[in-house]
Amino acid sequence: MSNMRAELNSSNSMEKDFAKDGNGHYHLGPEMNSDTALKRIQTAGSISISPELFEKIYLQPQNQVAGDLRKTFGNPTPLALLGFLLSLTPLAFDLMGLGGAGTHGAATVGVYYFIGGLLMFSGGILEFFLGNTFPFVVFCSFGGFWFSYGATLTPSFGAFAWYAKDKADVSTNPYQGFTTKGFEASFGFYMVFMGLMSFMYLICALRTNIVFVAIFLGLTLDFALLAGVFFQEAHENSGASIQTAAGAMSLATVAAGWYIFFAQMLTSVDFPIELPVGDLSQLIRGASEKRAKMHAV
Repeated sequence: MSNMRAELNSSNSMEKDFAKDGNGHYHLGPEMNSDTALKRIQTAGSISISPELFEKIYLQPQNQVAGDLRKTFGNPTPLALLGFLLSLTPLAFDLMGLGGAGTHGAATVGVYYFIGGLLMFSGGILEFFLGNTFPFVVFCSFGGFWFSYGATLTPSFGAFAWYAKDKADVSTNPYQGFTTKGFEASFGFYMVFMGLMSFMYLICALRTNIVFVAIFLGLTLDFALLAGVFFQEAHENSGASIQTAAGAMSLATVAAGWYIFFAQMLTSVDFPIELPVGDLSQLIRGASEKRAKMHAV
């Protein structure tokens, strides 16, 4: 009998700290400290986080998926963001030509493979297993971009060797096709469609947060400027000023990226100071939520 009273008191204590909703989920009460919360999480059946926090750490509106993988494994989003930032940040300085940097970032080819491509693609695959479709597609596509950009700058792939006027001289001067009209124009179209893809992501990001929207806005403009650089040089015009503008836009983009990366890392360690990212998931309601409200009327 005393055991039953103890279990009942424990249950009442749980209900005091965790408010249970209609779906059987428990929500952390504001009066709990972090140590108590961690202990209670181990005994609670299901813990749900606010839509704002979910959007901040996963960069997509909150969704319902089967299984408990999100509670079992770590959050891969910061890893993919880091791959993006460590690749684009030095490239931004290369495009602006600061400190003598240049050659479209050829000095950091290894970074495009093993940081940008590998980390973003790996992070995207992990997002897939967590059921996060939007970051899965975004990270994998940009991971593929960094792999392809690194391969383009690698002579053994022969991307620009095919455009060389003197094929016999390719072995001693593999970069001679890099500045030909055919290569410049062809690669310019790649930038156009990367910009189109970024614009589509920009529209989708309107349901995430302001910082993520700023990143895709910067990328859309950045790819548009880079396309202009290649098209100008394909017609033997100087694209130096446009390239500098593209580098400056890249720098503004990574500034927003470093901010949201830092915000996520602070959240991951439950740091007492939080950086706001401007949640938009509750401002622009989802189609399913609107349909549910219409059916409830």
